[in-house]
Amino acid sequence: MKLSTSHWHYLYGEPTAIALFKQHAEDFVVVEDLGYPLSGDGEHQFILVEKVNANTAFVAEALAKYTGLPLRSVTYAGRKDKYALTRQWFGLHAPGKADFDFSGFTLPGVQVLSQTRHNKKLKTGQLRGNRFTITLRETKDSDALIERLITVRDNGVPNYFGEQRFGVVRADENVERQEGGNLILAARMVEGETIRNRNKRSMALSALRSHLFNSQLSARIEKSCFDQVLPGDALILKGSNSFFINDGSDHTVQQRYQTKDLSPSAAMWGAGKQATTADALALENEVVSAFQPVADFLAKAGLKQERRSIKIWPENLEWEQQGDTFTVCFSLPSGCFATSVIRECVITD
Repeated sequence: MKLSTSHWHYLYGEPTAIALFKQHAEDFVVVEDLGYPLSGDGEHQFILVEKVNANTAFVAEALAKYTGLPLRSVTYAGRKDKYALTRQWFGLHAPGKADFDFSGFTLPGVQVLSQTRHNKKLKTGQLRGNRFTITLRETKDSDALIERLITVRDNGVPNYFGEQRFGVVRADENVERQEGGNLILAARMVEGETIRNRNKRSMALSALRSHLFNSQLSARIEKSCFDQVLPGDALILKGSNSFFINDGSDHTVQQRYQTKDLSPSAAMWGAGKQATTADALALENEVVSAFQPVADFLAKAGLKQERRSIKIWPENLEWEQQGDTFTVCFSLPSGCFATSVIRECVITD
């Protein structure tokens, strides 16, 4: 089985602007926004960590070793890009212990910026979102990039899972596209290979689920109904995980979509009944039928049917141009990918 990522459609057509991306770690800066104040007291020690080209899980393991805590007591709200400069919080559950002294903590590319206490555990997904600062270098066709940035700012982009979810995508010595390692591993798993490493299996499952989600979005674009609320759509309210079905009783849903109040959703595949009905259900089933072995595997793996918005609107999107270098800044809700915003704007190398 071969699962490709190259066929997913662009909402506004393939960009004509070209630029160099991620030439340096500082070209991709991510700052985490928890979205709530820390109490300053409690048995949870929160540390703000800046890391350069360092994996979030690897940093957590290093913190556990340094503090002597079990790994389960070191938590974070979300994994950040490895090849980047990122600032994020880690939570250390150490009841009865004094504040850890990190003056002796040494890890290449990693430093502790601040430390405080909080009365609740830092849980996965418990953050408002992230602020991104992205540098694009040696840009060709700057006018086209600016035009596309305006379009994306005003109209949003497909909420695709980014290439990081599928592993590194690179060209081989014959300049042929090689799909991400997580996706290759996932395809082998569907074909019957046993993946015993728990972390690798989890990443492969996420890659499968994300691939099926992205394929649903691409199908809507291909059928020219991405920006239409379909009969039977499961509509997610902005800033919420709750949804309701478009049964025709609310005649304002299309307007509410255009004003960013809600968004249609696509299935995060798993066991159980799909939420959608009517036209939306038919479209989902058409996509899933093309990847039936993947859908069946995900259902048997114990995952449950969930929903995810098909569209995101970058907040406070702004840019600065200096010659052929662009610095683009915007914020996204948790779980959304900055690379999916950039993808709609410019072809990157």
